[in-house]
Amino acid sequence: MHATPATYLKLIGAMFMWGGTWIAGRIVAQELPAPLLAAAFRFLLAGIALAGFALLSDGSVPRPSGSREWGVVTGLAATGIFLYALCFFYGLKYIPAGRGALVVALNPVVVALAAWFVGQERMTPRKFAGVAIALAGCLTVIGNGDPLALLHGAIGIGEWLIVGCVLCWTAYTFIGRSATKTLTPLAATLHASLVGALLLGVAALLQGGIELGDWSWRVWASVAFLAIGGTALGFTWFADGVRVLGAARASAFINLVPVFAVLQAAVLLGERLALAVLAGGALVIAGVWLTTYFPEKTA
Repeated sequence: MHATPATYLKLIGAMFMWGGTWIAGRIVAQELPAPLLAAAFRFLLAGIALAGFALLSDGSVPRPSGSREWGVVTGLAATGIFLYALCFFYGLKYIPAGRGALVVALNPVVVALAAWFVGQERMTPRKFAGVAIALAGCLTVIGNGDPLALLHGAIGIGEWLIVGCVLCWTAYTFIGRSATKTLTPLAATLHASLVGALLLGVAALLQGGIELGDWSWRVWASVAFLAIGGTALGFTWFADGVRVLGAARASAFINLVPVFAVLQAAVLLGERLALAVLAGGALVIAGVWLTTYFPEKTA
């Protein structure tokens, strides 16, 4: 399928939105002791917004048909929404937004490795070098400047939770590629958001501690941004990019997320990362570029 300039602009826009989700997520995680209800609201609002857009543009709300499509939607909801949200919000209780985003910059490398493992991509010497460089950079970021921190057992729960985000997103990317073979990106994101909101809502009720009256305007504004920008627009635009460019090439744009996140965290949250952490992030981005630039598919 031929990619147009709009495809690339949408992917860049999605990455900008996702950079902002780290700032919004950090605000929610720091202000709420139990953030799962905020996560549920995020995806409920996103689903409603997408349904409204579908009604305005097409006159109807698209629905999955058959058990296969509902199974794929449930897979999207379980990996990229429910489990990702757990790792995301609780991870941001422990580490700064910019540093978390630098860890998640590893996403394209993990996607490329998974594509190689299932036979969709070949592992060339250039890609292998990129994987090694990106992993070295990621270990530096995870270790807060010390790439050997993992060997010393100095990695905290926050870092491990953000690594969990990487694994969840890899699964979501490949399930999304399967979903958009029969569903539009809007339909897949809409119903995955609603199913994910239901799962998160149930988890929030079981968790307890729900006090909406205690939410500040910063929390409500963050939830609204996460819903509209980070989910309704970001997920749909990314799914469209996967449909047109393929999983590995679309995921290469995630290089921009940590850049946007670090810049926005510096401006909005006053975060300053150590030079060694920023250097590790640069290694991740360089490795990702080597790994995913002009991917070669097997016949």
